[in-house]
Amino acid sequence: MPGTETDPARERLRRWRLVLGGDTADGTGCALSGRDAAMDGALAALYGKGDGPRADRDRSAGLGASAPSVARWLGDIRAYFPSSVVQVMQRDAIDRLGLATLLLEPEVLEAVEADVHLVGTLLSLDKAMPETTKQTARAVVRRVVEDLEKRLATRARATLTGALDRSARVNRPRHHDIDWNRTIAANLKHYLPEHRTVVPERLIGYGRASRSVRKEVVLCVDQSGSMAASVVYASVFGAVLASMRSIDTRFVVFDTAVVDLTDRLDDPVDVLFGTRLGGGTDINRALAYCQARITRPAETVVVLISDLYEGGIRDEMLKRVAAMRASGVQFVTLLALSDEGAPAYDREHAAALAALGAPAFACTPDLFPEVMAAAIEKRPLPIPDAA
Repeated sequence: MPGTETDPARERLRRWRLVLGGDTADGTGCALSGRDAAMDGALAALYGKGDGPRADRDRSAGLGASAPSVARWLGDIRAYFPSSVVQVMQRDAIDRLGLATLLLEPEVLEAVEADVHLVGTLLSLDKAMPETTKQTARAVVRRVVEDLEKRLATRARATLTGALDRSARVNRPRHHDIDWNRTIAANLKHYLPEHRTVVPERLIGYGRASRSVRKEVVLCVDQSGSMAASVVYASVFGAVLASMRSIDTRFVVFDTAVVDLTDRLDDPVDVLFGTRLGGGTDINRALAYCQARITRPAETVVVLISDLYEGGIRDEMLKRVAAMRASGVQFVTLLALSDEGAPAYDREHAAALAALGAPAFACTPDLFPEVMAAAIEKRPLPIPDAA
């Protein structure tokens, strides 16, 4: 067809025009119309400045700061761009233009694309939020939490139930509960060459962990400002763990103070609004609180979720970790529980924990069930290569 060969070039030129913004020096000579012009206007509102034509201004921030205009802009970008791009643009608007306070307006909240990062921003604004906005904010947070539960909960329960059953070994199992790999390994000395078979003297099988509480899990979560996404995911997983009768779950958040939110675990949204993002960090104090509540160390997993920037007593923190491990506690340190990539963290503290046999690493939400399963079964943790 005539002109087909030029279509890819024209599309590249169009995309460069949207990226560069149409300034006089962009060199594209490309004019936009219709939907493209509307998309360009939405980009200009965030990445341009002033009220004049885009060609006459620099590429820096210029979105107006009134609630109605921001709400309209949020609606526009949701119409023009995919969800992943909308979330990036929202974060840019909050970070570049200081629009966080406009999230206190219900009409703005109703227009946003809700995600984990937005939830973190809302939680940090909770104390400043007027009552007229709190109901809308809770609805936004609940929407995100329910989406996360749908994605994560089923697999987490299945993985952890399997780990609990495997960790509850019995020596007189019913036939369908026999762990054949371990049974054969334990009875190899009873191999009969003439019959080419093993005559097991002792059967090893899976117990039924659901009959009673077999494990105790303590989630100790840093709620300093940099850990916002981790707090959201930890709250969802805390609720999942608490819903399992075989696991006795405690959920503790901390900055310079320690707050036990275990009694709210039936609703992760209540957990999230019980946190207080921001402030300092006292890991030692938080671990002291958790340590004092461990009653069965050999059956306990402590998960510290923190970037390890300790504001408390470093040596005491390390002594507590060493003491818990010596008593039989399985200790897991997660530098982050999120999809945000490599986190910033205190490398000296991470190295000190690794020397105690408690390596610190970042963990994605998808990997978390496998990490917990390994800790419950007391086997090596699936530490990512990049950790």
